[in-house]
Amino acid sequence: MDGELRDPWLVAVWPGMGKVALGAGSYMVEKLEAKRVAELPSRDFFDVDKIEFRRGVVKRMRMPRSYFYVWKNPSDGRDLVIFVGEAQPGARRLELCHQLLDKAEELGVRRVFTFAAMATKSRPKAVPRVFVVVNQEQLLEEFVEDDVEILDEGQISGLNGVLLVAAAERGMEGFCLLGELPYVGIVVPNPRASHAILELFCRHFGLQLDLDEMASQADDVDRGLLELMSQMKRKARRRAEEAGEATEPEIEPTLEAEAQADEKHPEDHQRIQIEELFQAATSDRAKALELKDVLDRLGMFKEYEDRFLDLFTSGG
Repeated sequence: MDGELRDPWLVAVWPGMGKVALGAGSYMVEKLEAKRVAELPSRDFFDVDKIEFRRGVVKRMRMPRSYFYVWKNPSDGRDLVIFVGEAQPGARRLELCHQLLDKAEELGVRRVFTFAAMATKSRPKAVPRVFVVVNQEQLLEEFVEDDVEILDEGQISGLNGVLLVAAAERGMEGFCLLGELPYVGIVVPNPRASHAILELFCRHFGLQLDLDEMASQADDVDRGLLELMSQMKRKARRRAEEAGEATEPEIEPTLEAEAQADEKHPEDHQRIQIEELFQAATSDRAKALELKDVLDRLGMFKEYEDRFLDLFTSGG
């Protein structure tokens, strides 16, 4: 890399709900034509718990990669470092964050941003809210004039939260920007939430970034989500008719409402079905929609809500 960076900020992203963070970070790398400058060693943090084979022969294993990219501002403004991780390890997360920050400090970084997603009862096509969490209270003052919601209390799962703690231990300023997405959209990429995060970040960074392509992608995804919701509503209507209900059950657009078809306590075989779906969803996120459907039908989503969201929030 030629020359020192000018007052660079770091953006670090990993996969998570709706690929909100990864989508935003990858979009910046592509549009800014950022240059790859370093890699965080995978073998230090990732282990192997299974292998794949075909026709009796083991396939070559590929470990998740984690890259640093640099964008040098062509004007007199600050430069940007973007870290993109393909996966999050199951352990040693704080250690990974400190190794990441070792390299970031070498590049001159003193301010750290992570992106994440927050699932709510919002509806596709609605303008997503952006929430903010910081690691130093005075940093909240920077968002006074923004249409941003400060999260009062809660947890951020995964490295996009842990990195803020690691940064605080070093006296580095840390921010997490969380884009809102509907519950029904947590298992598919949600560029509308990514778009909202990037708009806010670019405004604070002073970065001119063309977001038109991401906005177009968001429209396409929203159309698909609205169709999915229509299918879920038709399914609920059929259940109501089969149950002999006189009126159509009210289905909230977010599918968050508990289903009315079965308000009785679940039988043992239903609990077993739920556990099997949870196990399947850990390796196949597409199974999460089926799991959500079952929990709604049994009126049990509230009971399993935290565990359900944990399937996705480990990636933010």
